[in-house]
Amino acid sequence: MMNDSPEISFDDFLKVDVRIGTIVDAQPFPEARRPAIKLWVDFGDDLGVKKSSAQITVHYAVDELVGKQVAAVVNFPPRQIGKFMSEILVLGFPDESGEVVLVTADKPVPKGGRLY
Repeated sequence: MMNDSPEISFDDFLKVDVRIGTIVDAQPFPEARRPAIKLWVDFGDDLGVKKSSAQITVHYAVDELVGKQVAAVVNFPPRQIGKFMSEILVLGFPDESGEVVLVTADKPVPKGGRLY
């Protein structure tokens, strides 16, 4: 597979603020166009709890998400998704079918830690 992404500088990378947070609430989002789950992610004292809508219904059930640590971009502008305001972009990789697998830490880390 070819990489068609433009080359960026390290300064460009530093502009993207990726943090680890802990999911504190997850709710179905039946009114979304594509199956999705509403997430509330706690990034600790500095950032607090932020909301996101994630199309993760294939690999994750609402009741298993609370307590899971996830990586998210926290410095995008908020985006309206139907009647829900998404404040962060929770990150994932596609599986072999293109379904989202969440980016997590392989060991517990403090909430709000920045990717480097």
